Amino acid sequence: MIDMALWIALALFCAAIVLNFYRAVVGPSLPDRILAVDTMYMNSIALIVLFGIWLNSKDYFEAALLIAMLGFVSTIAVCKYLLRGDIIE
Repeated sequence: MIDMALWIALALFCAAIVLNFYRAVVGPSLPDRILAVDTMYMNSIALIVLFGIWLNSKDYFEAALLIAMLGFVSTIAVCKYLLRGDIIE
C-alpha cells in the first residue's frame, strides 16, 4: 500500500517539476521565473524525501534539509538583486 502511494506521489511531483520548468522557460516576467525555480527546488526536496522514505534511510532527509537552506538563501539573493541591483550593500 505504501509503495503505491509513493509511486503516485513520485509521478505527481515529477509532473509538477515539468510544469515548473515550463513556467521558468516561458514565464511572462522575471519574478514569475524566479518563483517557478523556487517551486522547482521545493518539489525536488519532496522527491528526495520520498526517495528517503522508499529506501528507509535518514541520510536523504539531511540532504533535503541542506538543499532547503541553500535554496532559501539563493532565492533571497536573487530577489534582492532583482529589487536593488546589488546583493551586498
